[in-house]
Amino acid sequence: MQYRKRWDEFRVAAHEEVFRCYRKYFVELVLRQKPLKPSENGRHIPLGVEKDLPLVDERRGHPYIDNAIRTSRYTVYDFFPKQLIFQFTRLANFYFLCVGIPQTIPGVSTTGNVTTILPLLFFVLLTIAKEGYDDFKRHRLDKVENANPTRVIRGGTWEPGVLVSPRKWFPSKPDGVEINIQLPDDDTDGEYRWRQIRWRDIQVGDIVKLARDERVPADMILLYADGEEGLAYFDTMDLDGETNLKTKEPPPNFKTCDTIAGIRACRAEFVLEDPNPDLYNFNGHVNLNGKKLPLTSKEVVYRGSTLRNTECAIGMVINTGEECKIRLNANQHPEAKKPALEKMSNRIVIILVIYVICLTIGCSRGYKNWQASTERISPYLDDAEVNYDHVVVGYAIMYNNNIPLALYVTLEIVRLIQMLMLNGDLGMYDEVTDTPAQCNTNTILENLGQVSYIFSDKTGTLTENVMKFRKMSVAGTAWLHEMDIDREGVPASRVPSKTSPAPRQGAFPRPDTIESKPDTVDGGNEPSENIELFPLSSHASPIASSMLSPMPSQTGRRSSSQWRSTGRPDHIQPDMTTRDLLDYIRLRPASPFARRAQDYILCMALCHTCLPEIKDGKIDFQASSPDELALVRAAQELGYLVIQRSSQTVTLRITAPDGGEKDEIYQILDVIEFSSKRKRMSVVVRFPDGRIFVICKGADSVILPRLKSASLASQKVSEVRKSADLEREVLRRSEQMEKRNSFGGRPSLTMRRSAGPSPNIVEIMEPSRLSVKPNMERSKSAEAMKIRRSEDESRPSLGARTVTLGLLKTSLLPSPSQLQSPLYTSIAHAKFSFLDDPSLFDEATVFGRCFKHLDDFAREGLRTLVIARKFVPETEYKTWRQVYNEATTSLADRQAKIEAAGEMIEQSFDLVGASAIEDKLQAGVPETIDKLRRANIKIWMLTGDKRETAINIAHSARLCQPASDIFVLDASKGTLETQIQDVLEDIKTGCLHSVVVIDGQTLGAVEQSPQLENLFYTLIPKIDSVICCRASPAQKSLIVRAIRQRVPRALTLAIGDGANDLAMISASHVGVGISGKEGLQAARVADYSIAQFRFLQRLLLVHGRWNYIRTARFYLATFWKEVFFYLPTAMYQRYNGYSGTSLYEMWSLTVLNFLFTSLASICMGVWEQDLNAETLLAVPELYVYGQRNCELNITRFLRWMLAAAAEGILVWFGVWASYNLFGLPRDNGLFALGNLAFTICIVWINYKLMIIETHHKTSVVIGAFFITVAGWFAWQAFLDGVYAQQPSPYAARDGFVHGFGRDPLWWLTGLAVVAALVVVETTYKAVKHRLVVAGLWGLPPWMWRLWSRGGGDVSHEDGTSAEEWHLELWQELERDPAVRRRLRRMLEDEERAYAGDGGDPADREEEEVDLGRVV
Repeated sequence: MQYRKRWDEFRVAAHEEVFRCYRKYFVELVLRQKPLKPSENGRHIPLGVEKDLPLVDERRGHPYIDNAIRTSRYTVYDFFPKQLIFQFTRLANFYFLCVGIPQTIPGVSTTGNVTTILPLLFFVLLTIAKEGYDDFKRHRLDKVENANPTRVIRGGTWEPGVLVSPRKWFPSKPDGVEINIQLPDDDTDGEYRWRQIRWRDIQVGDIVKLARDERVPADMILLYADGEEGLAYFDTMDLDGETNLKTKEPPPNFKTCDTIAGIRACRAEFVLEDPNPDLYNFNGHVNLNGKKLPLTSKEVVYRGSTLRNTECAIGMVINTGEECKIRLNANQHPEAKKPALEKMSNRIVIILVIYVICLTIGCSRGYKNWQASTERISPYLDDAEVNYDHVVVGYAIMYNNNIPLALYVTLEIVRLIQMLMLNGDLGMYDEVTDTPAQCNTNTILENLGQVSYIFSDKTGTLTENVMKFRKMSVAGTAWLHEMDIDREGVPASRVPSKTSPAPRQGAFPRPDTIESKPDTVDGGNEPSENIELFPLSSHASPIASSMLSPMPSQTGRRSSSQWRSTGRPDHIQPDMTTRDLLDYIRLRPASPFARRAQDYILCMALCHTCLPEIKDGKIDFQASSPDELALVRAAQELGYLVIQRSSQTVTLRITAPDGGEKDEIYQILDVIEFSSKRKRMSVVVRFPDGRIFVICKGADSVILPRLKSASLASQKVSEVRKSADLEREVLRRSEQMEKRNSFGGRPSLTMRRSAGPSPNIVEIMEPSRLSVKPNMERSKSAEAMKIRRSEDESRPSLGARTVTLGLLKTSLLPSPSQLQSPLYTSIAHAKFSFLDDPSLFDEATVFGRCFKHLDDFAREGLRTLVIARKFVPETEYKTWRQVYNEATTSLADRQAKIEAAGEMIEQSFDLVGASAIEDKLQAGVPETIDKLRRANIKIWMLTGDKRETAINIAHSARLCQPASDIFVLDASKGTLETQIQDVLEDIKTGCLHSVVVIDGQTLGAVEQSPQLENLFYTLIPKIDSVICCRASPAQKSLIVRAIRQRVPRALTLAIGDGANDLAMISASHVGVGISGKEGLQAARVADYSIAQFRFLQRLLLVHGRWNYIRTARFYLATFWKEVFFYLPTAMYQRYNGYSGTSLYEMWSLTVLNFLFTSLASICMGVWEQDLNAETLLAVPELYVYGQRNCELNITRFLRWMLAAAAEGILVWFGVWASYNLFGLPRDNGLFALGNLAFTICIVWINYKLMIIETHHKTSVVIGAFFITVAGWFAWQAFLDGVYAQQPSPYAARDGFVHGFGRDPLWWLTGLAVVAALVVVETTYKAVKHRLVVAGLWGLPPWMWRLWSRGGGDVSHEDGTSAEEWHLELWQELERDPAVRRRLRRMLEDEERAYAGDGGDPADREEEEVDLGRVV
C-alpha cells in the first residue's frame, strides 16, 4: 500500500513537471504564446459611440478580441496535428507504427508489405474523422451561441465586418439572424440608432441595450435601468449557481444615459481591471466631469446573466469573448478523453509485446540451431542461407498479429453500436420535455461502469429551482401547508376519479354552488346529492369554508402521502394543516392564537420586495428570489393578497373572517435589503392606524440574538441542540450495530448457505433499510361521505398523531346554514381545544417548541426562516432615519454604513414565528443518490449557493443522513490546519457517514498554502460526501482535477446543467449534462446528456455495468483468440526448419479478423448482459464489480492466455497426430494441413465466445454463430475457384471441393479436436459452477472434503453481502422465479415507500420466509 502511494505521488509530480516543461518550451518558445503582461494602469475604455477604429488592447498592441466563444476542442488549423499526436501517443497505435514501417521494406516481411501500415492508417483516419465530426457538432452549437441577436448603437454607414473580420475560411449556411437592421425604436440621434447585430460582432466599448428576459452577451458596465429607483435585476444562476436575483445599479450621475443623445453627451472614461476569473470582486473607477467615482461589482453585469423583472437596461461592453468572466472560469478547449480500460489494455499490450519478443527470439534461435544441425549438412540447401537479421524481423512481423490491429477497428464498431443502444433506451427518455439520453462521446462508454466520485451541481441539476411554502410554526404549534399540492394534484395513485368530490382549491372560500355527480364509497350505493360547497379562488374570501374541514374526508382521504419529506420520509408530519388554521380563524377570530396567526400571515405579506403584475387576468409576482415568491404566494393562499406595491406603499386585499374582503394600504418607510453577510432583511412599515413596525425575517442564527428575550432564546436553543445531539447519537449507535458490506454501506441483500450434505440451499435475506418505510397515515378518518363519530375526543398533544375527530354518519354534506349549529360548533371546539392551552402563550415554552420545529424542518431539508417584529415609537424612528439617510447617500463605504444603521434598529424583536420552504427536488433525486451511495460512489455537491441552502438541499437529497457527522471548515472561524486535524481525529474514532462542508473562500485559502492543500486532500478521500458552497466555476474544475491527481485510480463524473458547470464537466473523466428545461449549455460540451438527474442511476448502474462488461470481455476475447490462433503456427516452425513459413494461407489470414471472428467479438461487445437490468437496479452494490476492475485485470488476462496456450497446443498436436500417426490423408500438403487447423480454430473461437462465454444469448448471437461457420466453408469454395492452378505451398485450387474436402480423416479430425475442446471446457465450467453455487470456489480442496461430509467445523453461514457473491451465483439466482420476484418486489417496495405506501410489513416478512430456497 505504501509503495502504491509513493508511485501515485511520483506520477502526479512527473505529470506536473512534464506539463510545466510543455508550457515553457513548446507553448511559449515554439508557439510564441506567452502569458499577457498586466496593463500598467488598467484597461481604459472611453464612453462613446463614434468609433472609426476598434479600441486597442495595450497588452497585445492589437484590437481587443472579438466576442465569439469556442467550446469546441479544435480549430481548422490545429485539428489534424493535435489528433495525430493524440492518436500516436496511444501505445497500441505507436506499436503498430513501429512494426508497420519496417514491414514495408521489400524482402523482410513474409506476410506482405502493407498488411499493417494500411489498416493502421485507415483506422487512425477513421478515428480522426469521427472525432472531427463530434467536434464539428460542438462547433455548430458554438455558432448558434455566437449568432444570437442583440441591439447596439451604430452609425448609418456601419456594415458588419468593418471593425473586425470574421475570418471565415469556408462558406457556411446562413444562421437566420437578420443583422444591421434598424429596429422600430424612436430613439435616434442623427445617423446613430439602435441596430440588431450578432453577439460575435460586439466589440469592447459598444453600447448594448437589453430587454426583459434577455441574456447578457458580454461583460458590461450598467449605464441605465428603468427599474424602480434605477435598479435592474439579473439572474446569475448560470454564473454562480445562486437562485436569488442580483440588484445592479448604474454609477451615480449617469441618469442621462437612457437615450442615444444622452450617451453621446456624456464624457466619461472607465479605468478597469484586466480580465480575471474572480466573480465576486471588481475594481475600477470612472472619470466623469473631473470626478473620480469608484466602480464595484454592484455596477458590473457579466456574460451569462439574464435580465429579470426589468423592462430595459443599457450597458457598455468592457470584456468580450474568451476574456469574459464566465469563459475565464471555464475549462477552455479541453483535451480529448481516454477510456480507463485503455490503461489496462496498454499493460496487456506490453505483456503481449514481451510474448512476441520471446517467440521471435525463440524461433530465431531455433533457426540458428537448425542451421547448425541440418542446413550445413544438406547439399540441396547450398547457397540458401538467409540473413539472420531478416529472420528476426520476419518473425517479429509474423507474430505481430498476436496484437491485432483489428481489435481497435472492431472496438470502434462496438462502441458505435453501444452508443446507439444507449441513445435508444426508453428508460432514460423524458416524456415531459421529449428529451432522450444522448451520447456525444462514445470512446469512454466503459467509463460509466467504473465511476467512484460524482460531482454534482445543485440548482437545475438536483433541484427544480421552485420554492414552495411548506410549514409554519406559530405560538409553538406546527402547521403543514399543502394547498399548492391540492392545486397541482395528488400523486397518480391518489388521483380521484371523475366521480369523486372535487378537492378544495384555495385559502378562504367564496360561496358558490357546485353540482356533485353520484358516487359510491366502500362499495356503498348511496349517491351524493346536489350540495353547496365553498371553493376558494386565489383572492377570494377565506372563512366561509365548510365546518367539515376538520375532517379530511371532505377533500378525499388525507394521508401523509399528500406531502412527505424527501430527506426523512419516515418523519411524522403535523396533523394540522393551514386549512385547519383558517377554519379556526373563521370560528374564533378574536382568540389570542387567531390574532397571532393573523400577525404571522400579515408579516409574510409585508416583508418582501415582490412586485405584483397582472398576466392573463391573474395576479403574478416579480420576485428577487424564489423564497420571497413562495412566502408571498402562501400569504395569498391564506387570504392576504398583495395587489399593489410601490417603493412607498403596499396594498393588501384581506379576506375577513366573515368572508368579506377589504383593501388595506401600508406605507413602506424603509427597506433594509438582504445580503449574504447580513442573512436577513427588514422593512419599516406604517400600519393604517399610524403605528410603525419593523418586520425582520432571516436565518435563526441572526434573528435569535436580536430578540427581546435573547438570553432565554439562547438557553432554549442550547436545550434543543442537546436533545437533537442525543437523538442523533442514539441513532448512530443503533446503525453501528447493523451489518455492513465490504465498503461500509448497508447491504441490500445478505446470503446464508445451509451447511451439510445439501450445500446448494441458499437463503437470501433483505436487511431492514431506511428506504423502506412503514405506511404512515396522518389520521384514521372516515372515507368521503361516510362520517363516523370518533371514539377518542381527547385533546391532541402538540406534534402527536391522533385519530381525527369525526361527525355523525350522514349521506349529505352540511349546508352553510348548518355550520353554525351547536353540534358542529362543539365538535370544532373539541378539535381546536389544544389551542386554548395556556402554555402556548408562555414565552419559554413557545421558544422551546419553535426551535424544536426549526431543527425538525432543517433535518427534513427545508429552508427555514424566522420572522420577528417590534413596535417603534415615532421619535425613535425619526432619529434612526437620519442616520440611515446619511448611510444611503454616502459615497464611501456605503454598504458598511447601511449595515451599521440596520444594526441599530434591528434589536429587541418579538418572535412572530418560523417558516419552512421546500426547494423542490427533481423527481427521483433522493432515491438516485441513495442507490449511487449504495453502489460505493462518493457524491459531492459543488454549488455557488450559500452554505445554509446547500446543507438544506443535502438533507433533502439524502447526501446527509440523519446520523451523518457534518464537519464545517471555515477560514473565518479559526486556524484551518487545526480544523482539518480535528476532523481527521474524529474520522479515526469512527464515523458511519461523514460530510465535510467547505465554502469557496476557505477553499481559496487552502489552495494558497501547499501544506494546507496536502492536509486537506489527505482528509478528502476518507470523507463520504463533500458539500462545497459559494464555489466559482474555476474552483469546481480545480476540485475535480485535484481528485483526479490525488486519487488517480478513481474515476470522476461531473454532472450539471448550466454554463457555470462547463469547467468541471470538461475536467472530469465523464461529463454529464442535464438538458431539457434549462437549455443546452452543459449538454453541448458534455460526453452524455440526460433530461433528469434520476436517469443517472440507469446510465451508470445498467449501461455503465453492461458497457464495462462488454468492452472488458471484448478485450479478453480478442487477445485470447489471437494467441490461440497463432500458437499452432509457432509450433509448426519446428517442422519447416524455422524458415518463417506460415501455417495458414495468406488471404484467409488477411480476412480472418474481419470475416470469421469479428462477429464473435462484436456480439460479445454489443449484446452481452451478464445480469438483468432489474437485478442491477435492485442491488446497486453490484456496481463495485467495475470499480474493482474484476472483469479485466492482469490475473484474469493471464488465465485466458493460459487457456489459449493449452487449447492452441491441443489443436496443433491433434492435427499433427492425425496426419502423422493415426491415418493416411488424401492430401498431405501444407494447405490441407493448415486449412484443417484454421477450420478448427474458426469453429472453436466462435463456439466458445458465442455459445459458452456469452451469458445473454439472443437469436442474433445464435444466428451470427451459424452465419460465421457457414461463411467459412463458403470461403473455402470461393478459394477453390479464384486461386490459379500453379505450383504453390498453398494449393488451394480445387483443394476443398475435390481434395481434402472429400477426405473423411480430415473431417473426423476436425470434429474430434473440436469435441475434445468442448468437453474440456464444459467440464471445467460445470465443476466451477458447482463449486461457486456451493460456496467452495476459492477454498482449498481439504475444506471441500469437510463440506461434503457435513463437517461441523465449516458452518459457512457467513451472511456475505451482495457484492461479494460470485457472478455465476447471481446468474444462477436470476434463473429462479422466486428470486426474480424478490428483486422486482424490492424495486416496487422502494417506489411505494417513496410514494407514501409502504405496504404491510407482515406480508413482506412472510414472503421472505417463503423465498428461502432459491437454488
